[in-house]
Amino acid sequence: MTKKEIVRKIAEDIEETQLKTKEIVQRTFDAIVKTLLIDRRIELRNFGVFEVKLRKKRKARNPRTEEAVEVPAKFVVTFKPGKEMEEKVRNLTIRPEDQERLNRKTEKARKAAEAREAASTAGAAAAATMASPGAAPPTPGDANGSSDSAAADSSKKKPRAKKPAQA
Repeated sequence: MTKKEIVRKIAEDIEETQLKTKEIVQRTFDAIVKTLLIDRRIELRNFGVFEVKLRKKRKARNPRTEEAVEVPAKFVVTFKPGKEMEEKVRNLTIRPEDQERLNRKTEKARKAAEAREAASTAGAAAAATMASPGAAPPTPGDANGSSDSAAADSSKKKPRAKKPAQA
């Protein structure tokens, strides 16, 4: 649902123009934001609590380059729903589109886990090849295990995989 749809629904319910209702809704949102900026917290009974929190700095890793990145401290807005809202949400019934969305997410997570497992297995095999070059398993393209592609594959290892071998 969008703000426009909320305005339309409220305008119908209170029999007021959409223009006037939009102004009221926008002023409500503006008051919430202003309160968060000044007081860092706003509690709306039977709805929930918005709060500004400071996240501490942390180290992360760029997934494309595997480069370590420093993420600076930053402010974020958190929301804790009120008891009444939690109870109403908990009692929702599952719609077909909810189930479809859940199935897509589950399938996506399964595929990601399989990809991680395959990468982990490939990384372990490459590490074993690096540790004992004479005992390298044969590759599919070469029965005796001495193909040039195997040497090229082991040289393309990610930096993280090399660290345990250096110790």
